[in-house]
Amino acid sequence: QMQPVESGGGLVQAGGSLRLSCAASGRTFSKFTVGWFRQTPGKERDFVAAMRWHDANTFYEDSVKGRFTISRDNTKSTVYLQMNSLKPEDTAVYYCAVTGLLTQVTAATTYDYWGQGTQVTVSS
Repeated sequence: QMQPVESGGGLVQAGGSLRLSCAASGRTFSKFTVGWFRQTPGKERDFVAAMRWHDANTFYEDSVKGRFTISRDNTKSTVYLQMNSLKPEDTAVYYCAVTGLLTQVTAATTYDYWGQGTQVTVSS
């Protein structure tokens, strides 16, 4: 059973950086796509970034391009989301999600497994 586990959230000032981690509990991310989504109260879960494990192809939501980077550590079966130049509007609960599909990776409905979420708060 796949269970992604996030860590690394916290409080940071605008312009600062945070790195989120997503580890696979129970198995590895091999042959999966790993995505990051975020959600604020009363809103839907929005796509942030994704990486297809088999070819390391990456995808980003437009507002985070150039500021966020998704990467992986093969030996640890961990995916990272490096977030730089953070803005108050980046404040949200961030979720790691995993799917066996390789297409439509920006859609939350594509993903089968979800982590518990980690809070990121950016103060102005």
